[in-house]
Amino acid sequence: MKGRNALRGLLAGVLVVATSGYVYAGRQSPTADDVHRLTDSVSVVNAGGTNVTVFSAGDTLVLVDSGAPNQGDALAAALDNIAPDATVQTLFNTHYHLDNTGNNERFGASGATIIAHQRTHQWISQDHWIPAEDRYAKARPEGAWPTRLIFNAPESMETGGEEIEYGYLLGAHTGGDIYVYFRNANVLAVGDVASPVRDPELDWISGGWIGGYVDAMDRLLEIGNTETLIVPGTGPVMTYAEFEAERELMEVVRQRLFVQVRAGDGPQNMLDAGVLEGLDRTWDEPFKFLYDAAKGLWGNHNKLDPDGI
Repeated sequence: MKGRNALRGLLAGVLVVATSGYVYAGRQSPTADDVHRLTDSVSVVNAGGTNVTVFSAGDTLVLVDSGAPNQGDALAAALDNIAPDATVQTLFNTHYHLDNTGNNERFGASGATIIAHQRTHQWISQDHWIPAEDRYAKARPEGAWPTRLIFNAPESMETGGEEIEYGYLLGAHTGGDIYVYFRNANVLAVGDVASPVRDPELDWISGGWIGGYVDAMDRLLEIGNTETLIVPGTGPVMTYAEFEAERELMEVVRQRLFVQVRAGDGPQNMLDAGVLEGLDRTWDEPFKFLYDAAKGLWGNHNKLDPDGI
C-alpha cells in the first residue's frame, strides 16, 4: 500500500513526522437546516450532526445514511426543498451506528430499499454490547433493518442517469463499512472512514481497526480521482487532496502504533510515548482513541509484520 514503507527501518521510538495540508481551521459543518448542493443532482444535508448525501433525479431520491434519531421531520423538510415531488427509493447505510441510521424506520416504512453490508444488518438486528457505555443496546425494530445486503464484491446500479457504485471496506471504522460512489457526479460518500472535524473512531468491538482503516482509505483514493468530492459521515465535504492528507496522517499513526504493539505496549504506554504528538491535528480524547486502537491491533496481531511495520 502507498506509504506503508515510508518509515521502515526507523527506530521503534516516537517518529517525529508531520503530514502537511491537514488543516480545517475556520470551516464549519452545515447547520441543521442547510442543504449544500454539490452538483446539479447531489446534495448534502446535515441531519443531527450526521451528513446525509442525497441524489435526486425526477421523482427519485437516493440517500446515503438517514441521519440521527429525532431528525426525521427536519430531514424530510430538507428533502422536500431539494425535490418536492420525489420519494426515497433507495437508502444506503454506510455502517450500523445509530447517528447514521436513526431514521431507517421512516424511509423503510415508505417503501425504500435499505442497502447495507451484511455485518451492518447483524449489528442493527441483534442486541449487542457497547463497551464504552458498559451496556447492551437492544436490537432495532425490524423496520430499521437493511432489506438488501451486500457482501464483499462491489456492486452497481443505475438510477436517473447516474451510475452508483458501492462496495465493502473491510474492517475499517466498523466491521461493516461501505462506500457509495456517484460516478457521473464524481461524489464519493465514505461514512466515518473520514473524520475531518472529530477524532477518528475505531469501533473495535465490531471489527474496526487502524490497519483496515488505512487500507480502506487507500481503496477510496483508488476509486476516486483528483476532482472527486468526498462526503464524510460528519463535518465538511472534503476535496480529494484533503482526504489524501488525512490518509497520510493516519498512516503515520498506524506505523507508530504497529511499533508500539510489537513492543507489547498498551494505550497508556502509547500515550506516554507521544505517538499522537507532532501531527497536524490534535485529538479531543487521545486515550480513548489509543485504547480503541490497541484493542483492534491486538485483535489483528497476526496481520502485523515481525518488525512491526
